[in-house]
Amino acid sequence: MIDAWLLPLILFAPIVGAIVLIFIPNQQRFLIQMIAAGSSFVSFILSFYLLYAYDATVGGYQFVQRIEWSGNLGISFALGVDGIAVPLVLASGILLFTGIFVSWHIKDRLKEFYVSLLILAAATIGVYLSLDLFFLYFFYELSVLPMYLLLGMWGSHTKSYNEMKDTQKRDFVGFILNFTSNSKEYAAMKLVLFLSAGAVVALMGILLIYVGSGLNTFDIPTLAEHGKFSGTMATIIWLLIFFGFASIAPLWPLHSWSPVGHAAAPAATSMLHAGVLMKLGHFSIIRVGYEILPEATRDLMPIAAVLCVFSIIYGGWVAYSQNDTKYIIGYSSSSHMGYIFLGMAALTYVSLTGAVLYMFAHAMATGLLFALAGWVYDQTHTRDIPSLGGLSRTMPFATGCFVVGVAASFGLPGTVSFIGELMILMGSWNKYPVQTIIAVLGIVVTLAYLLRMLRGVFFRDPNQEIPYEAELKWAHTSDTNGFVNRMPLIVMMACTIYFGIFPGQLIDVIGSSVEPLLAKIHGTEALSSTSLSPVLFPDISTSALTPPPSVGEGGAVLLIGGSP
Repeated sequence: MIDAWLLPLILFAPIVGAIVLIFIPNQQRFLIQMIAAGSSFVSFILSFYLLYAYDATVGGYQFVQRIEWSGNLGISFALGVDGIAVPLVLASGILLFTGIFVSWHIKDRLKEFYVSLLILAAATIGVYLSLDLFFLYFFYELSVLPMYLLLGMWGSHTKSYNEMKDTQKRDFVGFILNFTSNSKEYAAMKLVLFLSAGAVVALMGILLIYVGSGLNTFDIPTLAEHGKFSGTMATIIWLLIFFGFASIAPLWPLHSWSPVGHAAAPAATSMLHAGVLMKLGHFSIIRVGYEILPEATRDLMPIAAVLCVFSIIYGGWVAYSQNDTKYIIGYSSSSHMGYIFLGMAALTYVSLTGAVLYMFAHAMATGLLFALAGWVYDQTHTRDIPSLGGLSRTMPFATGCFVVGVAASFGLPGTVSFIGELMILMGSWNKYPVQTIIAVLGIVVTLAYLLRMLRGVFFRDPNQEIPYEAELKWAHTSDTNGFVNRMPLIVMMACTIYFGIFPGQLIDVIGSSVEPLLAKIHGTEALSSTSLSPVLFPDISTSALTPPPSVGEGGAVLLIGGSP
């Protein structure tokens, strides 16, 4: 019975919670918190149910719900998930639920904050569930408004902006063009301008699909099956779709709005921003570009293979030079998005499956780091690493959680990030060996700046010449004690480690949609096997499958504990 309403419940639970909150007075904090937590818990628990209820042996779109919205325009409110969408819906549910508790102690307009956060999460879930281009674009655009409010109203200025003189702060030209002394208003406006500009470009591609197909429909499965486009038209549409959605991914050189947004945003907003909002770009490129324009994808995706290198190296290098904890995590996220594009560009079974898995893995690892960076800021009122140090004395539990987040971010074995990275690198090697080598070097840079941040925040005394004063400087800070503070951290750590040790369910689900999609792109027939995951460990998959060479030229096969 629940299967028939599963997707609407996941999508509308946060929206219903936001609507109910509108009518609750701000003075009733506990009631506001309970409503927000309750509505997010519905999406959280049902997203886990979705993962295990999805039939990987069948694949394709499942739990489909369709209501005609405009017959004349060919628009219907259609919901459904395939194996690529399932882990991203799960990530959205996890980060929304944990983000509610991370924001538990907000004092200023808590009700309005939770309303904005719930709508933001619902918008991202809506993109992942939409099988109609009109509503995919609608939910995509809906995510921009709450992000603007969350940054502009509850965000924080950077250290460099706070140190500016009042006359400089009031200078309009400096406010708009100063890229190093950013206010939260600047970050919010820059985010809106970048995402809106990209959305307009993507909209042109969507409208060309609608007109050029001649099918009078926005239905994605119908367009994927029956839509035919000439070579030139397909190229133009694909480029519009790719660069329109790549701005939110963010792919270099369209990335500069993202680290600024991370730095200004409150912790829960940064979690959703890095964890699921940025993945809207990758997902939309796959859903629209890959499915509707497979031939153009095969011919033009090498563009991403070139640009992803700049994302990996530039993001990592800039992250290493930062002293603001949220800037480091923000640029790190931009760098990691390059790995996803590399896996997508290789167009092999292993690389694309690894790219989708890494989307989920990155959401857990970065969500954990941003939650802890927010806690440190709340306790110390600074994100400046040279001003911090020695916090492990007063925050032992938070320090341990931060170590797990750092380990997951650079892909330590035992975390789900390791599985995703390994699959991306192995699946991309034969097709893009140079990019793969650079990506491996990028992991070394990632390890360097993350360990530097870990040492600077938690283990280095702020003034090593006066150790006793250094120890007293943060004596007033407290650890993440109690259920509200520790539960969200434990949930994200548990998901990172559990799916790192037992990734089979996720890989089977993702692979059930990746394999037929690649078969369509490469013009081959889909495999008939009921088990589509490579054998990562002998006890997590029912059979060992080696996709044929036709599924992505030179596709590497990740095979441990089994034989082809």
